[in-house]
Amino acid sequence: MFVRRYLIPRLIQYVLVILLGITAVFFIPRLLPNDPVMRTVAELRARGSTLEPGAVDKIIADLTELYGLEGSMGEQYWAFWGRLLRGDLGVSFFQFPTPVLRLITTALPWTLGLLLTTTLLAWGIGNLVGGFAGYYSNRRWSHLLDTVAMVLRPMPYYIFAFALLLLFAYVVRWFPVSGGATLGRQPSLSWAFVQDVLWHSFLPAFSIFILGTAVWFQTMKLVVQNVNGESFVFYAKLSGVQESKIVSRYVIRNALLPQITGLGLSLGLIFSGALITEIVFSYPGLGTLLYNAIITGDYNLIMGITVFSIVAITTAVLIVDLLYPFFDPRIRYM
Repeated sequence: MFVRRYLIPRLIQYVLVILLGITAVFFIPRLLPNDPVMRTVAELRARGSTLEPGAVDKIIADLTELYGLEGSMGEQYWAFWGRLLRGDLGVSFFQFPTPVLRLITTALPWTLGLLLTTTLLAWGIGNLVGGFAGYYSNRRWSHLLDTVAMVLRPMPYYIFAFALLLLFAYVVRWFPVSGGATLGRQPSLSWAFVQDVLWHSFLPAFSIFILGTAVWFQTMKLVVQNVNGESFVFYAKLSGVQESKIVSRYVIRNALLPQITGLGLSLGLIFSGALITEIVFSYPGLGTLLYNAIITGDYNLIMGITVFSIVAITTAVLIVDLLYPFFDPRIRYM
C-alpha cells in the first residue's frame, strides 16, 4: 500500500519535474532575441579584429556547430538531450573554450559549503529554540527572543547583508570585503587554507544564519503553541507524564512534521539565495557564475547551472519526501 500510494507517485513526479524543467530551460533562452553567435562575432570586431566576409561566414558556421545551434529547434532539442545524457553541457561563451561542467564543478563547492551548511544550522537551531520558546511561551526569555525575531524576520536580506558588510568589513575591518579566499592562495587541505576560507565566509554565512534562524524560530514557536493546545498534550499532563518527555516526544516531535516539509522547500531556495548572497559579498560560487552568465548572454552556462539546480533541488525534495514516513508513522500505514 505504501509503495503504490506513496512511493511510486513521488518517483513519477520526480522524473516529470526534471523532464519539464529541463525542457523549459532549453526553449526559453532560444526564444530570447540575444544571438550568442552574432554576439561573439561583434565582440571580435569590437576588439579590432579584421574579418573578411568569407571568414565571417566560416566563423559563424563553426560557432553554430560548437554551440549546438545547428538544425531546427527539434533537432537541437534531441541533440541537447544526447549531450546531456553523456554529461556534456557544452562550452561557455563567456569563458571560451572552458567546458560548462568544469565551471560548475569549480563553483559548486563554494555554494554548497556556504549555503547548505547555514541552511541546515538555521533549521536545526531555529526549530530547537523555537520549540522550547513555544512551549514555555509565558517566560520572559521567550518574549525577548520573539521580539528579536520580529525585528529581524521582515528585514530585506540585502539590507541586512550590506549593513554587516559596512560595519564589519569597512568600519571595524574584522573581515574581508569580498572573495572566498585570499587572492592568489592556492586551494589545499592545510589548516591555513581552511582558516582563510572560514574567515572570508563568516559574514555571508552569519547573515544567512541569523535571518534563517529567525524565520524557523517564529514558525516553530507558532506551531508548538498550536500543538500544545491539543487534547493529547492535555491528557499527557493529567496522566503525570514528565514535562521533559511531553516537550520532546509529544509537542516538538509533532510540531516538526510541517517543518521537515519546509526544510525540503528551503533546500530548493539554496540556489536562488546564492545569487543575492554571492553578489553582495562577491563570493565565488554558483550565484556569481550565474550572474556573469546572464550579463554576458552565456546561455550555455545559464542552461548548465539551471539544469544542475533543477536536478539537485528535485532530488533534495524527493529525499525529504522519502524520509518523511520515518517521522510520520501515519504515512507508512496509509
